[in-house]
Amino acid sequence: MAAWILDIMLLCVLAVGAATGFSAIFGFDAYDTKLQSVYDSYESQYGITFQMTQAEFDAMTEAEKANYQAAYDGLIADEEAMKAYNMMVNLSLLIASLAILAAMLVLEFVIPLILKNGQTVGKKCFSLGVVRVDGVKMNHLQLFTRTLLGKFTLETMLPVYIVLMLFWGSIGSFGTLILFALMGAQAISLLMGNTRSAIHDRLAGTVVVDIASQNIFESTEDLIAYTKRIHAERAERQEY
Repeated sequence: MAAWILDIMLLCVLAVGAATGFSAIFGFDAYDTKLQSVYDSYESQYGITFQMTQAEFDAMTEAEKANYQAAYDGLIADEEAMKAYNMMVNLSLLIASLAILAAMLVLEFVIPLILKNGQTVGKKCFSLGVVRVDGVKMNHLQLFTRTLLGKFTLETMLPVYIVLMLFWGSIGSFGTLILFALMGAQAISLLMGNTRSAIHDRLAGTVVVDIASQNIFESTEDLIAYTKRIHAERAERQEY
């Protein structure tokens, strides 16, 4: 757990830094400023505020509600405002995707290739590693599958997309159900089986191990040779 927390902290720091850079590259702040300017214009014109709770809206008089609806209809019909809004939604998804992908490729793919045995910074600090379920070192394809398909796509970006769409009002309660389903699937994956592995490890055929107490083999041939030697030693000690 401590290794996971450390890796998450590093991932967040790197992702935020990458998002800041991508935001500047794609001009996100310019669209945000433009949309806020349009909001301020309509709020000033109609004497309302778009940022209010449902309780505050319900407390308004019918005339105030009608005035609010007129301001909202005007905003929706404003092509410039809608263009800025749509660009912000699309750029939010794009920037989040690229920032998390960049951070994850560095921390979960490049660094493990450098440190060996599938070790991230957190795993290195706590003497943990990632190997195939049979104890053989995983190959680059397994590491890539574990990182890109498992951690990035299923466990990170799918929930992030759903949360962002919920925030922008682009998806309803169905998105919440999907989030709970993903959480349930992860919980079941962690609780079932001998390895108690997360989804990304099951997809890649890998498992997290304690480096100090684990025999890690360079290849399948080394594993077979070791198994034969152990069996031979046992046979020599066996009494007939």
